[in-house]
Amino acid sequence: MEIKEIKDITRKDVPIYYKRFYKGTLVIDLVNKLTEVPLEFIIEHKPTGQLDISATLDREIDYPLVPLMKELKNYIGELDSARKLPS
Repeated sequence: MEIKEIKDITRKDVPIYYKRFYKGTLVIDLVNKLTEVPLEFIIEHKPTGQLDISATLDREIDYPLVPLMKELKNYIGELDSARKLPS
């Protein structure tokens, strides 16, 4: 399993300043087969300064979720650190 990209990322406009809500399409390579899955994720800034990233896939995929979600949260964190998410 390899995360290729998250494309068509849009930010939802909400009045909560410490949470950012996004939608997009996750492109992953599952055993040499590219799969696109609709995705929603939230980046929350905790009072301690840490980031809490949560993600939800809009449909099931044929792959174990625990390693996928761990990799996905790392990928989203890297996108956020590189400032590649819409503001």
